[in-house]
Parts: sequence; C-alpha cells; structure tokens
Amino acid sequence: MPGLDYLRAMRDGALPPPPIAALMQTEIVEAEHGRVVFTCSPDESVYNPIGSVHGGLVCTLLDSVLGCALHSTLPQGKGYTSVEIKVNYLKAVRLTSGLLTATGSVVKSGARVGFTEGSITDEYGAVVATASSTLLIFDI
Repeated sequence: MPGLDYLRAMRDGALPPPPIAALMQTEIVEAEHGRVVFTCSPDESVYNPIGSVHGGLVCTLLDSVLGCALHSTLPQGKGYTSVEIKVNYLKAVRLTSGLLTATGSVVKSGARVGFTEGSITDEYGAVVATASSTLLIFDI
C-alpha cells in the first residue's frame, strides 16, 4: 500500500507497529502527506550514566520520524533508508521532560533521494533536539 496509507493503518491500530516502537515507547499520532508526528514516553531504562535520556534514543526517534515523513510521500512499491542524519542536541531530556513530541517533515523528495527535517519538543514546548536527514529511495 502507499506509505501514507500504511502509516495511518499503524496509527489507527489496523496494522501493528514495528517492534522498536514498544522498545522505545513511541507511537504515531499524526500522519499526513509529507509530515508525521510521533510521541515518546521515555523512562529511566533509557538513562545514560549521567542521569539523562541517552542521546541515542533521541537520535533514533528523530531518524524514525524523519524516515516516516518521507515514507508518507512514497507510492506502493517504494522503500527508503537513511543515508545521513545530523542531530543538534539542545537540551537534556529527563523524566521531568515529560512526553516528547517528534515532528518530521519532507523538505524535498526526488526519484532517488529525499531530504527531511524535524524536531523534538518536551511536554512544556521546549525544543530538545533538531535534525536533518538525507534518505535513499528505492524499489522494494
């Protein structure tokens, strides 16, 4: 099925989410053409040794929402994979940050390469990280 239909089916519970969604405690809350929103409820299981959420979780959340933003524009039979991601960590994430909201948007989608950008905000609206990504588009 087209990418947008697939993402909406997961959002609506008609299709199961990927296993990493349970591991990372994420869910799709919005899916539109070229824009996807995830939420994430991190707990202490993803803390690093200095007592904050590991940057790898933040990066993975951004990589996921940026890829899905591109996926929302793809027709049936097309896949994608990340080629590059650049993340800017702006603020430490802790349990007190509350629910995280990650938003990804397509900047440009071509026949072979897509460019996306996004950000994560905490429960209080503060931006905790931003990212840009380059993705390869291919036939599946």
